[in-house]
Amino acid sequence: MATPADSSKNVIVNILSATNSYGIQTDTGLLQRLVGNVRLQQGSTTMSCDSAYLNLVTNNMEAFGNVQIIQAGGTQVNSDYLRYRGNQKLAYLSGNVSLTDGKSNLWSENLSYDLNSKIGTYQDGGTLESETTTLSSKYGSYNTQTKDARFRGDVSVTDPKYDVTSEDLGYNTATKLVSFFGPSVVVNDQSELRTSSGTYDSKNEIAHFNTRSSMQQDAQYIEGDKLDYNRTTGFGQANGQVIVIDTVKKSTLWCGFATYNERSHQLFATQNPVLLSVNGQDSLYIAADTFYSAPEKKLAVKSSTNPTQKSNTTRESKEGIAKENTTQKKVEQNQSKLSNDSATADSTAPRYFIGYHHVRIWSDSLQGVCDSISYSQRDSLMKMMGNPIAWSRESQITGDTILLYTDSSSVRKLFVPNNALLVSRSGPEKAQLYDQVQGKTMTGYFVKNKLEKMVVFPSAESIYYSKDDHGAYIGVVQAEGERMTVFFEESNIKKILIEQDPKQTLTPMNKANLPAMRLSRFKWFQEQRPNSKEELFQ
Repeated sequence: MATPADSSKNVIVNILSATNSYGIQTDTGLLQRLVGNVRLQQGSTTMSCDSAYLNLVTNNMEAFGNVQIIQAGGTQVNSDYLRYRGNQKLAYLSGNVSLTDGKSNLWSENLSYDLNSKIGTYQDGGTLESETTTLSSKYGSYNTQTKDARFRGDVSVTDPKYDVTSEDLGYNTATKLVSFFGPSVVVNDQSELRTSSGTYDSKNEIAHFNTRSSMQQDAQYIEGDKLDYNRTTGFGQANGQVIVIDTVKKSTLWCGFATYNERSHQLFATQNPVLLSVNGQDSLYIAADTFYSAPEKKLAVKSSTNPTQKSNTTRESKEGIAKENTTQKKVEQNQSKLSNDSATADSTAPRYFIGYHHVRIWSDSLQGVCDSISYSQRDSLMKMMGNPIAWSRESQITGDTILLYTDSSSVRKLFVPNNALLVSRSGPEKAQLYDQVQGKTMTGYFVKNKLEKMVVFPSAESIYYSKDDHGAYIGVVQAEGERMTVFFEESNIKKILIEQDPKQTLTPMNKANLPAMRLSRFKWFQEQRPNSKEELFQ
């Protein structure tokens, strides 16, 4: 059977029934006074109330008590009072107003309702309930056809899975899509999201924020010009001027692009990432092409019996070399694993960072460059790999691998497990005089961020420019030994102690071939040294 055409285009309001009816002549025309079980019809729309005044000339109406409007399709409006403009099909309702489309319900004290567009608008506070979601605001509107709602002013959204506070947002009761048009906060049991523009698919728990936005989970904070987030997978992505902060471990990461998994707490950062680690007043900056970070896994503790210095050196050497060979493979595996790892990790656990390609390091006491680096918050061990170079004050240190033992950002010990070389400029730059020490391994000890002494073992060699008490050069000391200890004062080499099998010669300055005074592995890389933290951000 065909659906009858909507005759409401004729804008005639017909009286279906009333207990009593009175005619009243006024200046604006004839009013029909209707009392008791009033029922009216305009096209496919029916209205009912306790009493009403109907202007037969203007086709306007006022209705009182138990007002109800029912439209084809299931839309229904109830109130205590109705003022209706029949030709325009515009209704103003007040007093315990409710609007429903059969699935969602809107309540307010005052509501303007357009029967043509099926849009209800309130100005003095209202609440929309759709299944398990409740939304309230000072101003709002709801379209019962498209299921789109718009809320402004003190907006509050309550759902078993999340809560939202906002100044301006949209919501579709069919798709459960939340659209943000003003400063908003989304909170669930795992994280807090902040944005002022974008969407949140509450059905699939997927967020797309296209303006400056942030996500906070426990101690982890991430912010960017654009933010995407999937709560089901825990995967998040930030673009443009990204900032990642760990408030517990006091670290900050800046970059242009980052991906993050809130379950595994893995982080992958590219586009000029710079990591900052802070300890008190000391700050350590690390820049690289790419950074990967994740929580440390708990390790079984093995006991050892009276390790000697030599065995410690061998262990550290093997550890550093093995790490250098496996770092790149580990990073690639972790990168591919980031978006697929569903295991929940401990967000409070110490983190480790891996940076690779064009690594640069800067702090007040130490600067460095290398191809890749790893850093663990568990033991504050930093491993520089791939042509590493470290500078401390006037000294340059190189080797196959450099291990830095830190207290967050303060360096307390340095270890080079193989092909160790220390070069320190002696005198003015144009003189090109360099104190040099090389050997298989090298261990440096720092006090208050200053290099205090260096132990070289085995096969230690040195070229050292000896000075008198007034700072005048005496000559060039060339020495060899199985073990050497280099002592520093005010960032310069003070003396060298040869502890095993010493061999040394002193050549006066006027007889020495100064340009030839170079050890076999001598190289000077001053032009590669970072001069400021600002360079790392360029």
